[in-house]
Amino acid sequence: MNLRKVMTPATITVALKSDTKEGIIEELVDLLMAAGKIKDLKDRKEALKVVLDREKKMSTGMQNGIAIPHGKTDTVGTLVAAIGLKKEGVDFQALDGQPSRIFIMTLSPDTRTGPHIQFLAEISRQLSDTGIRDRVLNAATPEEVLDILSG
Repeated sequence: MNLRKVMTPATITVALKSDTKEGIIEELVDLLMAAGKIKDLKDRKEALKVVLDREKKMSTGMQNGIAIPHGKTDTVGTLVAAIGLKKEGVDFQALDGQPSRIFIMTLSPDTRTGPHIQFLAEISRQLSDTGIRDRVLNAATPEEVLDILSG
């Protein structure tokens, strides 16, 4: 899967501000809205709700400092994704008990599962490499993050 079809520099931030799970998710939703991937405030509210509801069922904090909050909603017509970095880390109730520092949030339409699974498989494959994770965390710009992950 070509990650550049799902992400752009406008949907990536190298400096998340929040230090809570809910705040991180809200920042990522706002990033998608600012990039025009979420149309209006009503859709923003719905997108935020589905991701937070999914997170309540089971944390999306994985291992190795990665969290992948996600949700399904018809407020988006295609798979969209945002990436945020928080070098200090945030407690995301990760499987390994460590703070999460790389956040990849996806929203996909209720009716489509294929692209969502393909994207998660590709991003997980990339970030399973310690070298790539380190390079992403040390990236100074959104463009650099995108280049590393889509290289």
